[in-house]
Amino acid sequence: MSATHARMDARAWGVLLVLAGAIFLEGIDVAMLNVALPAIRADLGLSTGTLSGVVSAYVLGYAGFMLLGGRAADLLGHRRMFLLWLGVFLLFSGLGGLATEGWMLLAARFVTGVSAAFMTPAGLALVTGNFPEGPQRTRALGVYAGTAAGGFSLGLVAGGLLASIGWRWVFFAPVVLSAVILVAALLLLKDAGTPERAAGGFDLAGAFSITGAMLLLAYGVVRLEDTGEGTVGTLGVLAAGAALLGVFVLVERRAANPLVRLGILRSGPLVRANLGALLFLGSFAGFQFLATLYLQELRGWSALQTGVAMLVIGVDTVLAPTLTPRLVNRFGNVPVLLAGLVAAGAGYALFLGLDLDWTYAAMLPTMVLLGLAFSLAYGPLTMAATEGVAESEQGLAGGLLYTSFQFGTALGLSAVTAVSVAALGDATAPEARLEALRSALAVPVAAAVAAAVITAFGLRRRARGRRLPEAGPATGEVHVAAEGVR
Repeated sequence: MSATHARMDARAWGVLLVLAGAIFLEGIDVAMLNVALPAIRADLGLSTGTLSGVVSAYVLGYAGFMLLGGRAADLLGHRRMFLLWLGVFLLFSGLGGLATEGWMLLAARFVTGVSAAFMTPAGLALVTGNFPEGPQRTRALGVYAGTAAGGFSLGLVAGGLLASIGWRWVFFAPVVLSAVILVAALLLLKDAGTPERAAGGFDLAGAFSITGAMLLLAYGVVRLEDTGEGTVGTLGVLAAGAALLGVFVLVERRAANPLVRLGILRSGPLVRANLGALLFLGSFAGFQFLATLYLQELRGWSALQTGVAMLVIGVDTVLAPTLTPRLVNRFGNVPVLLAGLVAAGAGYALFLGLDLDWTYAAMLPTMVLLGLAFSLAYGPLTMAATEGVAESEQGLAGGLLYTSFQFGTALGLSAVTAVSVAALGDATAPEARLEALRSALAVPVAAAVAAAVITAFGLRRRARGRRLPEAGPATGEVHVAAEGVR
């Protein structure tokens, strides 16, 4: 592609900023709430279970409806679904800020999660649909991914500041941002094409079965965090979710117009990208949770101090849209992604040396490496998960990716919580709690290493594919096959 085609005009930048603003909104909303939880508990008198449920309700709504949201965007129109559910996000974020009882907050967060499940894949599909594949899309996805990750890291600081004024502002601030984005979206966004129309109607059986399966699986994962929920009950929920997932597969195989074309899962690069996304986000979610416990409970830092300490990770907001696209164009997507995963694993490993009197200078290398990891990995994961996917299935590809992100986050939190609780036992001394945190930190390290191994396998497949044309005379056919495995 020529430099002319790679350059984006003012309107293209406006479209990108609107879509990036929406994913930034989703990230900052989650991060700000996490920091404000103690203030919410103190004001509303919530139990620990209800307080945990405020976070879990969002995860249930998000993960439970994500695949349905992605396919609905393809069938009903990316722009239409984006605008509709951005409006719902705005409304229920505001209702959350007006909550006076725990159940009101739980309901608002669940619907906010559902709205994000429909809005996010539609937004990603609009990015890939409005920017042609090549340098322009690489740059657009770099900006998009950078603002997504930056929203979470900057949200930690913003949440601390807003919570110090009043926790309700953690909900009201996204309302203002949503309103600005919605007005700009109405003026700038256009669908790249006409959505496909299913001649046999909407696949209701597939929609109900996959949504039920995702809800049950997400709920089962959330239950793993609390040993008091009961192992038998949790296993029963997970088994029911798996059974319903099996029903969904049977329905899709027989459906004339399936909600999810199962053949998309035969793509090696797509599967590797989703596994990498699950492990990468899971490792960071687990680390962030443990680091917060260490800084606030063992070191006595405030929520704002904790947010500022992790602000270095937000360097991806600058590097992802500037450095990463250049590296991808120069070296390719997979090598850059692998470098990011290796940086993440190294950062988590360095934090294993934490002590009760650690200075911030000792923590800083981990924060810098994680900022670099997000810069190099988040965008390429998004690119890998959507590359080569037909326009009519971009919403589905986005739904799969963000489902992986959500389940990875939930699994990461559950895994570190389970290991930490088991390692601590009945001990209460600071030294014992520190040792329990060290044990749990092995989970993020292992997850990052696993993600790197999976990605390295894809890099080896790509290198082998490039060598195939030299193997025999049928160069043309082999070249086509080699391109397919990338």
